[in-house]
Amino acid sequence: MRLSFTKMNGAGNDFVVIDNRDLSIHLKSGQIARICDRHRGVGADGLLVVEPPRGDADFRFRYYNADGSEAEMCGNGARCFGRYTSRMVSGGQDVLSFETMAGDLSSRMIGDEVEVTMSDPFDLQLDSGISVKGLDGPIHSLNTGVPHALSFVHDLANFDVREVGSAIRHHSHFPKGTNANFVEELDPGHLAIRTYERGVEDETLACGTGMVACSIVYHLLKGIPAPIKVNVLGGDTLEINFEGNQDTGFSKVTLTGPADFVFEGEISL
Repeated sequence: MRLSFTKMNGAGNDFVVIDNRDLSIHLKSGQIARICDRHRGVGADGLLVVEPPRGDADFRFRYYNADGSEAEMCGNGARCFGRYTSRMVSGGQDVLSFETMAGDLSSRMIGDEVEVTMSDPFDLQLDSGISVKGLDGPIHSLNTGVPHALSFVHDLANFDVREVGSAIRHHSHFPKGTNANFVEELDPGHLAIRTYERGVEDETLACGTGMVACSIVYHLLKGIPAPIKVNVLGGDTLEINFEGNQDTGFSKVTLTGPADFVFEGEISL
């Protein structure tokens, strides 16, 4: 089987994208893991699959982690998905909607950047009360389409993201696992984060849903209003916007940043 694909990245978070609108492609988890393998495959943090919608959206968005497991959604992946599908529509289209396991999302092209309107976050927990070796501060959590735990740290550049992130990801407090984010305030309204991603089982260069979780928790702890800028390990700065508060909940959550085409190719499976 020869599979055509497009390689994309959003702020360094990289993806293999497949057009499966005719539903002819049926990949097993092992095949997905091989595609994402950086030594024996294309190499990616995850796989994005374009399918026909089941409802009123323009497309169905399916996302698979690098280990082959399907996840609810991916923020940076959604921006890449939005740019990828915008060229599928005759004459181009700046605004598109797509179904995900976390609800319907929409994307909007803004020059070379993509703004994604994300699902409303839920399951907020400030200071979960758990402790992990190597981390002094409290661990907060929020689901922004996928679950995230986060903590503010000093000297983020030298923090052991892999060891501490793995400990949080597998902590019994999160029975389904979680992504782990570590945050440092650079200036009021400007953060830097590093992320250990569930399903990748390692640090990635960026995580869109993690940026949103960190920005909302930061807003609650510090009272800093949106928009909030976030620096990621890949070197890009993204912008997060939202409305609402802890009592009413948060809505109109957007994530804006780059989504770039890298190359196209075929792989034998």
